[in-house]
Amino acid sequence: MKKIIIPVICLLLVCYLLACGKKQKIEIEAFCGSASKPAIEECAAAFEKKTGIKVNLHFSGAGTMLSQMKMSGRGDIYIPASPDYMLKAEREKVVKPETVKIVAYLVPAINVQKGNPKNIRGLSDLAKPKIRLATGNPDSVCIGLYAFEILSKANLLKQVSTNFVTLGGSGSKTAALVSTKAVDAILGWRVFAKWNPDTTENVLLKPEEIVRIAYMPAGISTFSKFPNQAKEFIEFLTDKQGQEIFTKWGYLATEKAARKFAPKAIIGGEYKLPSDYTPLTSVRP
Repeated sequence: MKKIIIPVICLLLVCYLLACGKKQKIEIEAFCGSASKPAIEECAAAFEKKTGIKVNLHFSGAGTMLSQMKMSGRGDIYIPASPDYMLKAEREKVVKPETVKIVAYLVPAINVQKGNPKNIRGLSDLAKPKIRLATGNPDSVCIGLYAFEILSKANLLKQVSTNFVTLGGSGSKTAALVSTKAVDAILGWRVFAKWNPDTTENVLLKPEEIVRIAYMPAGISTFSKFPNQAKEFIEFLTDKQGQEIFTKWGYLATEKAARKFAPKAIIGGEYKLPSDYTPLTSVRP
């Protein structure tokens, strides 16, 4: 009996020690505004290769992502496309303010079909008859807020609003509208043309037309089960390798680079829709 029991005990002990010694793979969750999608996806893959930590990514409009985090009570990192929703997340105690870091900068632009067949040369051209226009939904998508603010400041909102045919539910969905020729132009981010260079090009706004330059913040959620690993990923995004990836995808790494497009624009901050706000479009065919 001893000849049987002792080897069995030894085998079980070895298995136990191996199990204890085996490092458990940690997975974290990041809820992201989809204006960050291509760069964040590449960063997450590079980060996992470097550290072994998998980052499960969720993308949609920044407002939608914030709502999902609040409702589910989960998520390790929140990455909206502008500080507007990050400030809201801090107020609603979804994100720890002291953990927030700037990842990259975004500049608004007019995105048109390749070759610019409608000959759109500036902001006022968006009011021309038969121009099919889109932007993100201002209720949940960062670029929609910026578009509303730009048109309001230029006193073009009333003239242009009749040309809006749809509102994108996220940054990536908004960018796809011009890429698939569903619309002639979008008020979007300059970086969208970098995503789809074969189908999309930019018409840059005049510096004085850009009210605010956005920056993409990342912060650790108050729900995080792995705050140390979440911090490690944010540090990766803001360090050399992460910044090189963002730059490759057309994002601006520094405030100085962003200010070349609008030297006097506000950096970040928060813009709220006016109390008498009505939707930019009823989604006409």
